[in-house]
Amino acid sequence: MKIAIIAALPGELKPLVKGWQRSQASGVPLWTLRHGEDVWVAACAGMGADAARRAYAATAAEGPPQMLLSIGWAGSLKPGIAPGTVHVPTAVVDAQTGEQFSLTTGNTDTTNWRLVTTARVADAAEKTRLAETYPGAALVDMEAATVARLAAMNNIPCLCIKGVSDAMHARLPDLNPFIDRRGQMRMFPFLAHVAVRPGYWPSLIHLGRNSAKAAEAMRDLIQQFMKEKNVEKLIGTGSL
Repeated sequence: MKIAIIAALPGELKPLVKGWQRSQASGVPLWTLRHGEDVWVAACAGMGADAARRAYAATAAEGPPQMLLSIGWAGSLKPGIAPGTVHVPTAVVDAQTGEQFSLTTGNTDTTNWRLVTTARVADAAEKTRLAETYPGAALVDMEAATVARLAAMNNIPCLCIKGVSDAMHARLPDLNPFIDRRGQMRMFPFLAHVAVRPGYWPSLIHLGRNSAKAAEAMRDLIQQFMKEKNVEKLIGTGSL
């Protein structure tokens, strides 16, 4: 079967796709790996719903997938969830529409947590608001609800694997003004912005380290899933 991995940024995929075959479809970078009888294809087209839809379309260019994985960095909505750790949410809520989608867990040992998807990068104040608005919500991202909706529309399973990049009360600069219409980070304006604001430097250093650690944790969990799970058998028996 074909499993599509949808991420936002190359850094989220970098540890996982090392050695995979590189290509692109409609300008979206793709990485492909044949593992036994399965084909895994990963794509990243940027942050946000539109980018997630473009990434999905790119993975489906040569045939639709039979399963979707939404992976990437997420912010913590609980003080006890440490940056650098990896988690498998059981449900995702679209903060814009109020829709909630159930997610498969692939039989992983996971807590019954919800992930909230928003249209903008959530700062510390917004994380507090989301935690109060959505009881039981543990993480926040910008793409998972769109990926889950695509899976529901195509009647296929959706697994969500999220690595925590920033703590609930992390003091970070507002990233939203530096994200372009295609969900890409405008790095030069952002670096110029923070260069004259040294108060943010320690938190950005921690963000970089935590993000790298989280990407490696996601890789490890996905590779474990690939090694130990017969995906087609799990779907066929209803275990997912």
